[in-house]
Amino acid sequence: MANSYLWVKAFHIVFISSWFAGLFYLPRIFVNLAMVPADSHAERERLLLMARKLYKFAVILMVVALALGAWLWLGLGIGRGQYWMHAKLVLVLGVIGYQHVCLAHLRQFERLVNRRSHRWYRVFNEITVLLFIAIVVLAVVKPF
Repeated sequence: MANSYLWVKAFHIVFISSWFAGLFYLPRIFVNLAMVPADSHAERERLLLMARKLYKFAVILMVVALALGAWLWLGLGIGRGQYWMHAKLVLVLGVIGYQHVCLAHLRQFERLVNRRSHRWYRVFNEITVLLFIAIVVLAVVKPF
């Protein structure tokens, strides 16, 4: 069990980090989209293409990260019945929700109905940093 645990844990960390990298960068594309002049169609389309591809890639990373996390939790019993894991799972649901909100913002940019400023997206981008910090602290420190 110890050997498989370490391999699954290592790949879980890799995929979680990669997933978050996508979620860190996607709102940065939104910042740029919010700043595109109305007459700059080529720039908008290029940024939208980047955002679509990044979103799809982040979904793949999310699925693998969640599958590995489920393997650790349900298959190997890591954190089962412990309060830190319950809190972590709530935050993970928050991250999944955040990703869906990103999709909604992407769809608004595609329909040319975005009403948010680039400053708003800069702040929106920081939510993932706070979620990432909280999840890592819970997983490593296990404060309760």
